[in-house]
Amino acid sequence: MKLKQITVSIENSPGRLFEITNALGEAGINLRGLNLVDTGLFGQLRLLVSDVAAARRILMEKQMPARVHEVVAVEIADKPGNLATVLKYLLDANINVLYAYAFVGFSSGNAVMIFRFSDNDKAIEVLQENGVRILDAQAFGILESENNIC
Repeated sequence: MKLKQITVSIENSPGRLFEITNALGEAGINLRGLNLVDTGLFGQLRLLVSDVAAARRILMEKQMPARVHEVVAVEIADKPGNLATVLKYLLDANINVLYAYAFVGFSSGNAVMIFRFSDNDKAIEVLQENGVRILDAQAFGILESENNIC
């Protein structure tokens, strides 16, 4: 139920995001989710991609250290207050959200939130107990062979 996400620190300079997305595109790797956050001289680029192992290998070959983290994808009805309801379940279980990003239009009128929690396994359990739908790698068309990810 967890997804593998690639995180890359990239310089805040012209062309860096292009360089990464172009290299992945040329290798036939599809972007399924992207989040870029400014942290000063560097940005934190978080990617959900169609082939995690191949993407990481390509980035490492380009001298761009790519870390793999586990994240949780949650489908939420795209209506006011629904995110707060989901967050309340987590608050009551004393689970911290380390970061999150969202997109709409992926899942038939619902929003999809990508989370990294202080305890992903416990968060999945709490969310499922409360009827929240967790999306897996297959829902995103992501290849995540455990044996191929370094």
